[in-house]
Amino acid sequence: MHQERQKTMSKEIRVWDPLLRIFHWSLVLSFAVAYLSGEEESDIHIYSGYIILGLLLFRLLWGFVGGRFARFSDFAYSPQAVIKYLKDMLAGRSKHYLGHNPAGGAMIFALLLGLVVVSYSGLKVYAIEEGAGPLAAQLPEISFVKAAYADDDEHEYGEHEGEEFWEEIHEGSANFVLFLVALHIAGVFVAGRLHNENLVKAMITGNKKIE
Repeated sequence: MHQERQKTMSKEIRVWDPLLRIFHWSLVLSFAVAYLSGEEESDIHIYSGYIILGLLLFRLLWGFVGGRFARFSDFAYSPQAVIKYLKDMLAGRSKHYLGHNPAGGAMIFALLLGLVVVSYSGLKVYAIEEGAGPLAAQLPEISFVKAAYADDDEHEYGEHEGEEFWEEIHEGSANFVLFLVALHIAGVFVAGRLHNENLVKAMITGNKKIE
């Protein structure tokens, strides 16, 4: 009976589906590349930005049609629930959640919103500086990657009065997302210690242990 009880306590359940895990780690890699290549204004920065935008569109869709734990409805908690969870976590008595806990759910929404601002402002900067991208006023064709040789008029267009504004929004929002990432990692570490589970491993394998 003791062995049977141990088997029951160590049972694992699939929580994170394969597409969600691929999205998560692809977003981590893409954001890291985009952030580190931001000062260079290279094609690598542009392409990684487009990848992030595509991943965000996928996550928006998957938040409505994905599995139970991937859906927004599973971790959309009220502000009161988030605050209560944070207080309980600081006291070391927070409730264990199989999916995202209230604080984790709030962080997911904050990260997604922050990345939307980063992506949109990046597209605005690209449109103003290079006259390229989906937000550029180019008809009938739209260039998604800047041409090898840009006309002088395009460089003059890059001096538009709104360029500095969108650059500041882009840089500021990217730094804010990096700050949120640091908080997210800290939260994952603390929650893992409180509930004795490896959350990083869970996002790799997709499985979590249940009692």
